[in-house]
Amino acid sequence: MLALRPSFGALVAAEAELGPLFDLVERAADGKLSLGDMAALFWHCLVDRERMDRETLGEAMLVVGLARLTPVLKTLLQQILAGK
Repeated sequence: MLALRPSFGALVAAEAELGPLFDLVERAADGKLSLGDMAALFWHCLVDRERMDRETLGEAMLVVGLARLTPVLKTLLQQILAGK
């Protein structure tokens, strides 16, 4: 179990890598968000990055599967948009 928190610092870092967050949300809504985009957003929002490196997070995401990650992504995007 990993905790994701969309802190200000995490979102600024994600934007620096992925571009504007509103564009990211639109790509997600259009079904055009890549696995790399999702992994980057999760990485920047990962609370305890000392537990694993980015490659390990990506591998863990593949083990879990996209079907189980989609609700996590949806919740994270909702938190970003709602300011929680």
